[in-house]
Amino acid sequence: MTQTLPGPDGKLRCAWCLSTPEYIAYHDDDWGMPVADDRDLFERLSLEAFQAGLSWRLILEKREGFQVAFDGFDPVLVAGFGAIDVQRLLDDPGIVRHRGKIEATITNARRLLEMQQTRSFAAYLWSHEPAAGQGQAVASVLSKDLKKRGWAFVGPTTVYAFMQAIGMVNDHAPDCHQHARTEAARAAFVRPVLR
Repeated sequence: MTQTLPGPDGKLRCAWCLSTPEYIAYHDDDWGMPVADDRDLFERLSLEAFQAGLSWRLILEKREGFQVAFDGFDPVLVAGFGAIDVQRLLDDPGIVRHRGKIEATITNARRLLEMQQTRSFAAYLWSHEPAAGQGQAVASVLSKDLKKRGWAFVGPTTVYAFMQAIGMVNDHAPDCHQHARTEAARAAFVRPVLR
């Protein structure tokens, strides 16, 4: 399978992103760029969990709806959600209405707050940054550790997609026009450190 194809502007891009303008924008502006903000990381992991078994296009189309429904993915606010909020979310057509994923997002917000008592979520994640070619193995280890800590909907496939999204690995094809930009961003990125 071809890894890259020319986009509408003639630039080579990862072939997966060329089916919709939303994919192209996500590919060029977000995917693979390093992230260190706990709220942003929480949003991205939550969206990856909601994507499980569905298309990423659907998640991108509903991203604003998710942001509104989950109070901007502020972990403090989401951790306080209760049964009334779960029902409100199940009735919200602006998001994916899956009880297990909704409840997992609330649970994960609570786990994130617990983690922040000793370190940032970002520092925890980036302490697992894989060496070249070790991304899948690290995703499996990270998935197991998150589950052990009580996180939900964080299987290895979801965790690896999350690692790609937040720049822990650069999976842009080598000749994709974003590959070098992502590598430069990763080189300049100051990794958060454990306290």
